[in-house]
Amino acid sequence: MSEISRLPGPFERFWDWQLDAACRGVDSSLFFHPPGERGGPHDEREEAAKRICAGCPVRAQCLQYALAARERYGVWGGLTEDERQALLGPAGAPRTRRRAPSRRTRPDRPARHTAGAR
Repeated sequence: MSEISRLPGPFERFWDWQLDAACRGVDSSLFFHPPGERGGPHDEREEAAKRICAGCPVRAQCLQYALAARERYGVWGGLTEDERQALLGPAGAPRTRRRAPSRRTRPDRPARHTAGAR
């Protein structure tokens, strides 16, 4: 299930992109695998879903939503659950940029001591 705490809220501007989605009106079973589906049928279904996504005018918004909501199942924005998980990294955490070390921890600069300063 999606983590609804990550969803943007009920405002139309956050959701109206769905009205222009290429998948609108397509049977949703194309985008979500049935229990136990494996091998050729699984791969063929995913590829068919991805073909629809490839020509979608709101693909970027769809993928952004799926990543933000941590959608666990289905093809969203042209990516499968495994492909989205690979983008998010371990445990579904978004990858973050490493910060530059602060002045205090930089080995090339001595720490300033302010003891006794008023």
